[in-house]
Amino acid sequence: MPQYILFHKPYGVLSQFTPEDGARSLAEFNLPAGVYPAGRLDKDSEGLLLLTDDGPLIEQLLNPRNEKPKTYWALVERLPDEAALQRMRAGLRIEDYTTRPCQAELLAPQPEVEPRDPPVRVRKSVQDWWLAITVVEGKNRQVRKMTAAIGHPTLRLIRRSMANLELGDLAPGQWRAIVREDIHWGTEGEGADRVTDSGVAVRYRKDEAPGNARRRGGDAKAAPGRHRNAASTRQPGSWFASKK
Repeated sequence: MPQYILFHKPYGVLSQFTPEDGARSLAEFNLPAGVYPAGRLDKDSEGLLLLTDDGPLIEQLLNPRNEKPKTYWALVERLPDEAALQRMRAGLRIEDYTTRPCQAELLAPQPEVEPRDPPVRVRKSVQDWWLAITVVEGKNRQVRKMTAAIGHPTLRLIRRSMANLELGDLAPGQWRAIVREDIHWGTEGEGADRVTDSGVAVRYRKDEAPGNARRRGGDAKAAPGRHRNAASTRQPGSWFASKK
């Protein structure tokens, strides 16, 4: 039976099982044998990573033609105004490409987020703010480049969801198993499922523009608490694997 794992990648960990240049790797987290990341997160980014031994699914998830909305929480320097957020939503010229339209909102209220190790630098004279940014692309360090382009550098980046898959209560370094039927993606069509060659059901809607895919299983804006690096008090459930 194919395996499907949702993993909360911590800061400073490579999205691979082989250590490199002294950096931590996935090998230390007691993940099931034979699974590989379907996509990646940069070493200095955190959050949701899908691992599987389903080769056809990995190929489909990595195919840019299969639009997969990905939502990130980005902690940025200073409060962006509405004009800056609108520039990001409309698309920005970055290096040799223009980003596609996306969703970008100030999280209200600001969420409670577990402190990072090492902690994010804090300047007493500068207020940091969490944004929710949803993109359908996956270019190298794209979200960081987008926030820098509007004058608000990213200090911390957490992927909260990918298609319909949610990070939820997973703490850094923890994972849980799901089944293939839990995985849906796509932004085309009219609220119906189609089955891909590997048997994965794809949810799609005709009336949704790129970057405006319907979020399922929760809304980033509903996150309670305050901003910055307030500690989370959530406890993992019995279906989480322990951190090593």
